[in-house]
Amino acid sequence: MKRLPHISTFKVIANRKRIQKNPLPFHHENFEKLGDTFCVSIPAEGKVIFSRDPELVKQVLKKKHRFYSKSKLQIQDLAKYIGNGLLTSEGDHWRTHRRMIQPAFHMKKLKGLFVIMQNAVKKELDRIVPSTNQDAFSLMGDLAFQVVAKSLFSNNDIRQPMAELKQITQENQEMLVKEMRQPYLKWWFALSGEIAKHLNRGNKARDIINDLVEERLSSAKNESDLLDMLLSTTYEDGTHMPRRQLIDEVMILFTAGHETTANALAFTLYFIAKDRDLQEKLFAEIGLLNKEGYDLEDLGKLPLTASCIKEAMRLYPPAYFIDRVALEAHDLTGLELKENTMILLSLYELHRHPKFWKDPEKYIADRFVGLDTKEYNSYYYPFGAGPRMCIGNAFATYEMIIAVVEIIKKYNLSTKMEKVDINPMITLKPKEVFINFDPR
Repeated sequence: MKRLPHISTFKVIANRKRIQKNPLPFHHENFEKLGDTFCVSIPAEGKVIFSRDPELVKQVLKKKHRFYSKSKLQIQDLAKYIGNGLLTSEGDHWRTHRRMIQPAFHMKKLKGLFVIMQNAVKKELDRIVPSTNQDAFSLMGDLAFQVVAKSLFSNNDIRQPMAELKQITQENQEMLVKEMRQPYLKWWFALSGEIAKHLNRGNKARDIINDLVEERLSSAKNESDLLDMLLSTTYEDGTHMPRRQLIDEVMILFTAGHETTANALAFTLYFIAKDRDLQEKLFAEIGLLNKEGYDLEDLGKLPLTASCIKEAMRLYPPAYFIDRVALEAHDLTGLELKENTMILLSLYELHRHPKFWKDPEKYIADRFVGLDTKEYNSYYYPFGAGPRMCIGNAFATYEMIIAVVEIIKKYNLSTKMEKVDINPMITLKPKEVFINFDPR
């Protein structure tokens, strides 16, 4: 720790305005100047290690994952808004519920959800107004939210409560980002009642989900969706998941399940819209699918389509950093860490590291075509890695491919935007992505 280059508290405070707006340029400057791993003294938090070293990332997420837990940013600060579900829990609680929920995302279950996902995507895309300039980020946000909602709650007409739930999660995320980037003002956020206001909004979100659960239970129907799976799964003693825990898990699936997908899709569509030749190649590839309809296995026959999405997630990984805290003192790639040392792994920087990527700042649509995952999995983590890897990564991947397929089949895309301005919140969002959808 003492050998690491160090960013002082004074420098952090001096750059507080730009960090509050977008911390990524500040991080990049320090990585370029100080190397792949350095230490930052953060007001009210202490010393934090920042790293884009692939070996360190692999050790923390995979080989030595038992030495770490998530930081209080997730298990306390985020949890107070969205509950104690898979994303925000640790230890035995997390392991128990991961084992219970994992079967919902096995391939057999995804095959059963495929038609629900496909129909939800098509229905949302019907809302596109042809030959008009529209914010694709907003469109993809609605699409991803409805796919998760339909997969959880089947064919119920739940657009209105889902719209309210989406608004609440967005507002609470903005509040959490303020707490995260201005930890020295947490006392004021509490004193002014701002935190209490958002906690009340979180309770409203829980009430919305509880009403939907009650509706399902009273109907006595078996819809074979994710909610039915959660309602039927049991602990080792045969008891069912308590209602509060069930709501927590549903909240996590909504929050994490729609937002990361919407972000990745919006960036993907932007890059596709910039390249008409690429669109024709995609159209030709998609044309090889069965004209009568395609199934889950057919999505594996679209290497260029999949590569377009992977490349967008390389440049703009939805989870652009991962935080961990050392549970005990130990050695990490030559660093002697003390207990409670906090580490921030910058996937945004690792995905653009010039040592591992050719033309790292350039979007190369076919970068991943023909590559074995072993050739890049040591420095590519769009869904995290290790035991805490995103449980819904296959679900999200199939959803994104379906969306791109259905859009390219119907539209030629174009955009006048020279670049996309990013909005780093809990996930990495674009501010807006205006695209023209011209019918083919």
